[in-house]
Amino acid sequence: MSRRKDVAVVDSPYLVPGDGSFRVHKAHTAPPKHAADDDALKAQLRDHVETLDGLQKILYAHDRHSLLLIFQAMDAAGKDSTIRAVLTGVNPAGCEVHAFKRPTEQELDHDFLWRSSRLLPERGRIGVFNRSYYEEVLVVKVHPELLGSQRLHPDRHPKKFWKQRYQSIRDHERHLARNGTVILKFWLNVSREEQRSRFLARLNEPEKNWKFEAGDVDERGHWDDYMAAYQDALNETSREDAPWYAIPADSKPFMRATVADIVVRRLQQLDLCYPEPSEADKAQFAALRKKLEAE
Repeated sequence: MSRRKDVAVVDSPYLVPGDGSFRVHKAHTAPPKHAADDDALKAQLRDHVETLDGLQKILYAHDRHSLLLIFQAMDAAGKDSTIRAVLTGVNPAGCEVHAFKRPTEQELDHDFLWRSSRLLPERGRIGVFNRSYYEEVLVVKVHPELLGSQRLHPDRHPKKFWKQRYQSIRDHERHLARNGTVILKFWLNVSREEQRSRFLARLNEPEKNWKFEAGDVDERGHWDDYMAAYQDALNETSREDAPWYAIPADSKPFMRATVADIVVRRLQQLDLCYPEPSEADKAQFAALRKKLEAE
């Protein structure tokens, strides 16, 4: 990924370069051999969460940037638990999480970016998309029959269609970045075997039954198609102003600590600070301080 001087990107072995070279079959699903043990990773996560809590307070007061975190993954990769673990210490008033399911009739009457655009975070806030507009180049690409409900123009050119959707996403994210939204995108890369184990746990452990959906097993039959769709999407849309990170997801402690580390380091790259009061404000504060101290 070539670097512009005005754009900061968090370096990581899991950064998708955006030059078309990313290959799913080479992306790791397990932690590296030198990774810390689970206890150390959990300690790292606690430290990151504490740091993130402080950074979020400054982000909120600074009120110049918003942070958008996008999570995409195959079922049972750990999106919900990772979002919960990374943001558990952040003030709820400064954070919003949105999970995107099957589009409603109203959403289908608009372009594919409309429903997520309405839920973008305000300046000073952290927004999280649990799934996102990327479903439109992932699930819909694997199941193109879903396009039938989208009321698209009948003359659309099929060979150009997906390229145009990628272009729309790149343009959308570039616009957001230019206007102060910091975007980080995480593909939680779980292996097919690990997904199988987690599905069996959902079936075998009564307290996890509620997580299980029969359709999730059917989607395993399209695994190769999904991997091809992810490879295309990440190559086409990982850019400096909205990078993708392909995070190994077979170990949840490693995945959570890695995501938290990237989020913290990206916020630390911003020129965040608490607002400096004006001279008039300082004079007023001094007068009010004297008044209170005299009571």
